[in-house]
Amino acid sequence: MENFPIINLEKLNGDERSTTMEMIKDACENWGFFELVNHGIPQEVMDTVEKLTKGHYKKCMEQRFKELVASKGLDAVQAEVTDLDWESTFFLRHRPVSNIADVPDLDDEYREVMRDFAKRLEKLAEELLDLLCENLGLEKGYLKKAFYGSKGPNFGTKVSNYPPCPKPDLIKGLRAHTDAGGIILLFQDDKVSGLQLLKDGQWIDVPPMRYSIVVNLGDQLEVITNGKYKSVMHRVIAQTNGTRMSLASFYNPGNDAVIYPAPALIEKEEEESKQVYPKFVFDDYMKLYAGLKFQAKEPRFEAMKAMEADVKVDPIASA
Repeated sequence: MENFPIINLEKLNGDERSTTMEMIKDACENWGFFELVNHGIPQEVMDTVEKLTKGHYKKCMEQRFKELVASKGLDAVQAEVTDLDWESTFFLRHRPVSNIADVPDLDDEYREVMRDFAKRLEKLAEELLDLLCENLGLEKGYLKKAFYGSKGPNFGTKVSNYPPCPKPDLIKGLRAHTDAGGIILLFQDDKVSGLQLLKDGQWIDVPPMRYSIVVNLGDQLEVITNGKYKSVMHRVIAQTNGTRMSLASFYNPGNDAVIYPAPALIEKEEEESKQVYPKFVFDDYMKLYAGLKFQAKEPRFEAMKAMEADVKVDPIASA
């Protein structure tokens, strides 16, 4: 099995730029995942985020999770659990409107640090989208514009902890799924592993690395690239030792953004025959996804295609 793609972003600034761009292209086409090092977010910022996230879990979330496990009898299950995940989570919304001030139990320092971290991640996400545009032969800014809608993109962070699990063979940390949205940037624990992706019928570990950011592509990028890039099934395996921290930041289209394959990426023959990917309003896709997250993506695309006749294209997005 070939090695998991690790991209050194600093090499974009030197004579290895074309090789690095080729590595990003290969990762997008063949993996749907890659891991970034030297991405520009300072290590001390990541250290602080990690320390405060783990402290917040210990202080505010751990006991609640234990009570939930006890109330559902999850520590004594004898058969596979298919409707629950072994994770403790909360969600921070950054754009279009932040909810960080309203989330209970966060101290002021943690709120401030997460605001700063989100700004850095948003900038990195937009830089990555432009690198994808370059590889795809789309004009710079095309993907950001496609995501924009009337109020800008949706951007938020799912803060998760995966505590030690007594029955990891029976309960997943997080069941297998593809991500519904655009581009996802993950800051994960560098000591406790668990994230896996499905490639060529095999589950492959996403290696924990200190100070790296793991990137994966969501369903919307598959549609916009007309299938050149694909979202990939992934899951989290619960571990018996150690609590795994995961901060997944989702840079997604705005609710009213109209998503459809970039015209430049549609072959002439496809135009004349039936197009593979639908055109839809992002919010409609999310409503459908909410009930079907842990199922294959293809029926979701088919359902959107059935609704396609009602979708009007935003002239700005298609310009």
